Amino acid sequence: MRRFALILALWPGILAADEFRTLTGDEILAALTGKKLDYGDGVWQTFDATMLTQYVADRPSAGRWVVREDRYCSLWPPSDLWVCYDVQQNGDVIRFVDESGETTDGTFAK
Repeated sequence: MRRFALILALWPGILAADEFRTLTGDEILAALTGKKLDYGDGVWQTFDATMLTQYVADRPSAGRWVVREDRYCSLWPPSDLWVCYDVQQNGDVIRFVDESGETTDGTFAK
C-alpha cells in the first residue's frame, strides 16, 4: 500500500517532466539568441543577436527574426510576410507552434 501511495505522489512530477511550457517574449529571446537548433537529418537553424537567422537544409537560407507579443516571428526573403509562432520548451527541445497547431521541434546543438 505504501508503494502505491509513493507512486501516486511521484506521478505528477513524472508527467510534468514530459510537458512543454509556453515561453514569454523575454524567455524566447533568452532561449534562442546566439543559439543553434538541430532539427535532425542535417537540418539546423541559428539565431543571431543581430536578429538574423540562417536555416540550412539542402542549401542555406537567410532571414530575419523578432519577438512580438510573446511570439517568435520570422521573415524569409524574397517574401515580405512575417510569420509568427508560439514557442514552447521542454528541457533541450524547443517547439514552434504555428497558427494551425502544427509543430516543429528542434534540439539545442552542442
